Amino acid sequence: MEFEQPSACRLHGAGIAPQELVGRRLVSVTASWFRHECVQPAEPVEVWLTDERHESIRITTGSDWCLIVEASEPHRGYDMSEAGRVEVRESSCETPFGDHIGEPVLSAREDCEPFTGRMALDLTFPTGRVRCESWAGDLRLRHAS
Repeated sequence: MEFEQPSACRLHGAGIAPQELVGRRLVSVTASWFRHECVQPAEPVEVWLTDERHESIRITTGSDWCLIVEASEPHRGYDMSEAGRVEVRESSCETPFGDHIGEPVLSAREDCEPFTGRMALDLTFPTGRVRCESWAGDLRLRHAS
């Protein structure tokens, strides 16, 4: 199966092109966090970046370890009984994106693998850059230089 877009994941599709993020002004960040009595999460499971038009972009990882970037509204949290729960909440101060609230995305660049698709996304703001990566199936968000 051939894909025209190099970032297209065989399981999850292409999502949105990084260029669609350029020019959007970040107004809020929502994230989901896995909570369990035995696990302290270092990173969120997924994040939603909401712009001035109230449109949200979801960034998360796929079952094949790709990085999913798609238009999607935040969902509500849910309880998984003994397996834990997923909390969804405003998370501007808990992610590297919090430093860029109110700023437009100046550029977006992705890293892709031929069989998995998108593996990383760099978003550049006037005051810095945030790198989103799929790392062993987990979402990693960090300030980049």
